[in-house]
Amino acid sequence: MTTLNQGLLSDGEVTERIFAHIDHRTSDKGDEVWHEPVHHYHSSARFADEVRLLKHLPVPFCPSAAIPNVGDYVARSAAGTPLVVVRSEDGTVKAFRNACRHRGMQVAQGTGCAKYFVCSYHGWAYRLDGSLQHIPHRQGFPGVDDAHHGLEPVDAIENHGLIFVTQDAPIGRGALEGLDEITDLLTPDQSIFSSNETTSNVNWKLNMEANLEGLHIKTTHPESFFPYGYDNLTILESFGNNSRVTFPFRRIEKLRGTPVEARNVAGQLTYVYHLFPNVAIAVLSNHTSVTISEPLTTTSTRFITYRMTNSGEETSEANLTRAKRDAGFLADTGSQEDAAAVRAIQEGLTSGANKHFTFGHYEKSIVHFHQTLTRTLERLPTD
Repeated sequence: MTTLNQGLLSDGEVTERIFAHIDHRTSDKGDEVWHEPVHHYHSSARFADEVRLLKHLPVPFCPSAAIPNVGDYVARSAAGTPLVVVRSEDGTVKAFRNACRHRGMQVAQGTGCAKYFVCSYHGWAYRLDGSLQHIPHRQGFPGVDDAHHGLEPVDAIENHGLIFVTQDAPIGRGALEGLDEITDLLTPDQSIFSSNETTSNVNWKLNMEANLEGLHIKTTHPESFFPYGYDNLTILESFGNNSRVTFPFRRIEKLRGTPVEARNVAGQLTYVYHLFPNVAIAVLSNHTSVTISEPLTTTSTRFITYRMTNSGEETSEANLTRAKRDAGFLADTGSQEDAAAVRAIQEGLTSGANKHFTFGHYEKSIVHFHQTLTRTLERLPTD
């Protein structure tokens, strides 16, 4: 587990704060209470603005490890737009709107490795840099200028082991605001051992909120997480538009006798990073998960999850076995319990019971999320 000690507490500083909370039966708190209108979770107009916002910000699309080699690509929809991200021949990352310039057919599906992108409808072919390479029956298209019929690009950069795409004119730095304060979240030694996509009938923001507080550990996870952790004992930090929530395990107590600077927190706590607005990275005991929440409708979200080895660990068969076991336990227990709770909240959104949700002092990271979202939405250009 890598120490991130520039804009965030070091591992040693985190343990000191945890021990103080254990001793005094306290937890980190924020200064503000936030009232989020419930209609923001089911308003079609609000949802449309949130999707537009995702197009105007640099948003993580996938880990760099998903396309390590020339020609590797990932194709999926982001904020309702089909995109393809590819490792080009010069080693840089390129991103394009996944639509042939002839009739709009998608030129790539899922993941893979390609020398060219070839449209399966009429065979138009494109190089990895997006330029038009070939048109079958060329004589039938006398007015087509190759230079102006390449795949339509969108901005793509690599940062912190992630690939960010920005579809439209940026109105801010999104998750990049604050990332320069810390060392890399994902490192080149990490490898992906599994990935999947699922869809759930919940609003995307409800899932983000579930990652950002520890008030529910005892009541929601009485047999999965609570026996190993604490109820309402978290370290809450913000960096730029983003947050980190630390969930300690009870076994962290064995570090009390270790010098602060020598404390290794691997396996002693979970770090959850929220990258604004819709990505959560969890550094767990034996693996790291990257989950991207793609809004589909006000009541449905697609979750794209990558599971990776932890930073600094050798990619050995033994470590992979532990990582897969760790991921399996999470998927079978805590994740299912959180998902059930979020679905229940979703069902109650239109009940009329609440005009707003109240996020209190122990929900500082959720408050930060909604404040940042509200502030950034105000900067959206008018249609």
